[in-house]
Amino acid sequence: METDVRVGVDVGGTFTDVVVAGGSGLTMLKVPSTPDAPDRGVLDGLDAATERADFAPADATFFGHGTTVATNALIEREWAATALVTTEGFRDAVEIGRQTRPDLYDLRAEKPDPIVDRDRRFEVPERLDRRGEVVEPFDEDAARAVARTVADADVESVAVAFLFAFENDAHERRMREVLREEGVDAEISLSSDVLPEIREYERSLATSINAALKPVMNRYLGRLETGVADAGVPTGVKVMQSNGGMASATATRERPVNTLLSGPAAGVRGAAHVAGESGVDDVLTMDMGGTSCDVSLVQDGDPVVTTEGQVGDYPVTVPMVDVHTIGAGGGSIAWVDEGESLRVGPRSAGADPGPICYGRGGTEPTVTDAHLLLGRIDPAAFFEGSADEAAVRAAVRERVADPLGLSVEAAAQGIVDVANANMERALRVVSVERGHDPRDFSLVAYGGAGPLHAAELAAELDVPRVVVPRSAGVLSALGLLISDAAYEEGVSAVRPWAEVDPADLTERFETMEAEGRERLASEGYGPDRRRFERAVDLRYRGQSFDLRVSMPEGRLDAESLRAAADRFHERHKRRYGHASPNEPVELVTVRLRSRGVVDPPTLSVAEGNGTDAEATPRTTRPATFGGETDETPVYDRETLEPGAELDGPAVVEGVESTAVVPPGAGAHVDDSGNVVIEP
Repeated sequence: METDVRVGVDVGGTFTDVVVAGGSGLTMLKVPSTPDAPDRGVLDGLDAATERADFAPADATFFGHGTTVATNALIEREWAATALVTTEGFRDAVEIGRQTRPDLYDLRAEKPDPIVDRDRRFEVPERLDRRGEVVEPFDEDAARAVARTVADADVESVAVAFLFAFENDAHERRMREVLREEGVDAEISLSSDVLPEIREYERSLATSINAALKPVMNRYLGRLETGVADAGVPTGVKVMQSNGGMASATATRERPVNTLLSGPAAGVRGAAHVAGESGVDDVLTMDMGGTSCDVSLVQDGDPVVTTEGQVGDYPVTVPMVDVHTIGAGGGSIAWVDEGESLRVGPRSAGADPGPICYGRGGTEPTVTDAHLLLGRIDPAAFFEGSADEAAVRAAVRERVADPLGLSVEAAAQGIVDVANANMERALRVVSVERGHDPRDFSLVAYGGAGPLHAAELAAELDVPRVVVPRSAGVLSALGLLISDAAYEEGVSAVRPWAEVDPADLTERFETMEAEGRERLASEGYGPDRRRFERAVDLRYRGQSFDLRVSMPEGRLDAESLRAAADRFHERHKRRYGHASPNEPVELVTVRLRSRGVVDPPTLSVAEGNGTDAEATPRTTRPATFGGETDETPVYDRETLEPGAELDGPAVVEGVESTAVVPPGAGAHVDDSGNVVIEP
């Protein structure tokens, strides 16, 4: 039996992935997700893992979780009934939003449904100025009247967002007290806790989302924590945050808005770690699962973090890994639109019933089904009860080939080509459109379907190499095991940079560090495991956007501030192609990341039965590339040892994913066990 075991469980749309790190290395497995009750899938995965990895739940010293519960609730609009209390005159700000539209020239563009309906939005007379000084006192009588109305309303949660609360939170905290005094028995979220930053709409929206998700996540985490404890796991549940760091379940309950990119962030962290182990620090990441494809960028070994993210129809400005998501997964459904054009996604067959070839009742052709017809996958190798090829062929003929006048094989190739085009555009968004040349990066491909497409995408983008991790099919779950605890705090303090007192700024950082130190200590991270990373958001005066600049440790002085301004000018030029060193700079937000450092597990995996450094194929089968069908060697991923080399066309089958090496490409297995493809 194993001792000192770390367990990571990531819930996806089709499968729930589990990685166990113990004395014998890594054990990886997948179980079907249970969309109606995701916690059941997590517990199924834990149960299966105890048998596969031969460990007792009582030996687990860490249990990490990546979840889509908050994301799905927001996208599917299944949040809790929520009320919003705001400054008098600003009741509708959260619905009016910004002037930005998804399509500038679409005269029929519609705004997303407001998180809080208008009849549940309330105003209280009070007003602070931009420095947090009281302009209009907090109206106690009006606040009590609002609180009584909220108490009588059918709401589970309340958001409080007053003007300039990031400079002075006294009015928000008093409002919370009044709500409790008047008998409001609901969750309460304050903007000064959730997102104490400028931009009224974004701050109010983030607070409203947090409030709307709180009851949802409370119920889910309550069931999960109970189930994990009942299974015998003695350690608490840690949850991946959107910023790429782990947090306690308690902290997650308070700020569920920070988990909206939980699963994708775990994958990017895992990709960054695996690439770093292989000596590559600058990578594009591509996670293609059953329902979507998430792409991101890693520079100097760290995922790029943004505060300009969007989840579904809503801008979410909490710190999150800069992930761009499209509806292109292995389960994405192929269809012909009214203009007789082939489309793929965004609708997905999901986990139930899934692609036709899974044999679980699916009737609509998917990307995975197209790969079966092209000979690139064999579902029977990783999914029990898979359907025969005849059922897939009949569906592709009926839904795609006949309407377009194509052969079944041409239709299957078209499905893959359209999916590739969608993903290529997504990769350009996070690279070219951000000022990065793809030729300077490697591509890390993971997820069950990512390695099937990666080499062809790399060839289109002139990316020189593709890294397919040995744990490609469960990399998000692995990312849970190697990620530090991380808590991000940001407080806006808009000032001319020239007027910022270095001593005052130092004091702000030290206060935030003291809070971070206390939080990390409460979670068991000793002094040698605590790290604090300072940063400020700066902008030119008059700009509406800002850039993040790192700040040094210790006491700051005038020279520290001058150096930060210089770094800002350099970043601005790199990001936008120009800079104005003579223009005045403004401080926007002071930020601190508090990290509890963990020792990542060794990435060795329990070996298979073979030691095939000569890369001998297990079998061959007909596979189609570019309209040409050839007998193609199929390799067993578990028997390929470091140093093994192979030439395309080739298929490399693993337990969790399948990689394709196209004709003309070469591949080898590096010292970390990753398959490296050079298109």
